[in-house]
Amino acid sequence: MKRWVLFFAMNMIFMITITTICHLLGIDVYLHDIGQNYTSLFIFCAIWGFAGSFLSLFCSKWMAKRMMGVEILEENGPHSNLVHRVHAMAKKAGLPKMPEVGIYESRDLNAFATGPSRSNSLVAVSTGLLHNMREDELDGVLAHEVAHIANGDMVTMTLLQGVMNTFVMFFARVAVMIIDNAMRGGDDRRGGLGFFAQFMLIQFFQVIFGFLAMIPLGWFSRYREYRADAGSAKLVGPHKMIAALQKLKIHYEAVVSNAQNREEMAREPQGLAAMKISGKRGFLALISTHPPLEDRIAALKGVRL
Repeated sequence: MKRWVLFFAMNMIFMITITTICHLLGIDVYLHDIGQNYTSLFIFCAIWGFAGSFLSLFCSKWMAKRMMGVEILEENGPHSNLVHRVHAMAKKAGLPKMPEVGIYESRDLNAFATGPSRSNSLVAVSTGLLHNMREDELDGVLAHEVAHIANGDMVTMTLLQGVMNTFVMFFARVAVMIIDNAMRGGDDRRGGLGFFAQFMLIQFFQVIFGFLAMIPLGWFSRYREYRADAGSAKLVGPHKMIAALQKLKIHYEAVVSNAQNREEMAREPQGLAAMKISGKRGFLALISTHPPLEDRIAALKGVRL
């Protein structure tokens, strides 16, 4: 989940920045002045929507290192065994270049992979994961992250995010145009939305439509998790990935059951929910990035190699 959150957060930052620059330069005003030329508007949104998405992709590894405080490991330094294991899996998965391997300080049982391509990637694990998982469980997690890289998941998510950005930017501006025209009542001499109001409404609608865009993005992310689980099963065996998921399930249930008060109950499960390792049921399942752990375990038990 941390991989997806970092990417999504950077994407939103770039989108807001692009919108602000375009509005300050008067580009949005120009688009409004050309009337109902939705083709030109859509092309504009596609260019900047994909630009924001790909900028997020290219900066993903650099941002992950700094935001998460990832310490890059050397092949002959501390935790060198971790580097060798990841590289062995990467070679087996056919990666053209070995990913960087790092650790970061966190009590969460978590790991993530990021990077702009299969030749420029990073696998990072939390200290909590290293301290709480057995060797076979850790292998399952590492292989899962390597499978994400081998499958090119960051690139495919970038393309989908670019499509969603395009529609978010397009419909946000169309909505503002409709409101502005309604206020003018067909008379261009009447005052419609002002410069600042247009800017704020565009940002507002981008947030609303961006939230709705999380539904298809969440569906695709869940699909990627099943595929990465299957990739892990091929690299190290399904029993190791199943063992890792079962450990996460036990840990999640223990955190919930051992919460001492309401504040702790709200804090600890929220950290796990943010990673989406346990998945959700009901409406939240639509935007969850990970399927429920029991569903992932069941899917792996049906793997035939």
